[in-house]
Amino acid sequence: MADNKASAISMICFNTFVGMIELIPIKQTIEENQEFINIEDGKEGLYMTIEYYKTIGFNPPWIGYYAKSNDKLVGSAGYKGQPVNNKIEIAYGTFPNFRGLGIGTEICKELIALALKTDPSIIITARTLPENNHSTKILEKNNFKLLGTIWDKDDGDVWEWEYSRSKI
Repeated sequence: MADNKASAISMICFNTFVGMIELIPIKQTIEENQEFINIEDGKEGLYMTIEYYKTIGFNPPWIGYYAKSNDKLVGSAGYKGQPVNNKIEIAYGTFPNFRGLGIGTEICKELIALALKTDPSIIITARTLPENNHSTKILEKNNFKLLGTIWDKDDGDVWEWEYSRSKI
């Protein structure tokens, strides 16, 4: 009974907090991102994203974003570079105060929508730690299928996922 009550409370919180998720582009330089400079949860990610652009290039829409809901920044997301061999990899996260509300699922959904709007033939992938966790649940809710374990030069063994357009 307690689990059902907790689920009901969680759904109420989700329904009252999560509005439509809007992806706000992170621009190429720190000077262009002054509106984000004082956001405690996102400051480290902002600098990392800008440094990452210097390595991979700045190629909209294949860039990083802040996720906004109900006039609050709730997380961040992005693509790990422009498509290679018609494939794109997504990454996303929810700021600590907004976890467990379904926001990560919505952020992921927006990344998928933007990628498919840009190129309907694109193959969308994601990588997670090789264990069941919040990220794997988010991907499953967004119709990603686990392809298996692969080696990532930055993260070691990871699970690779691919978005499936069919709901079957």
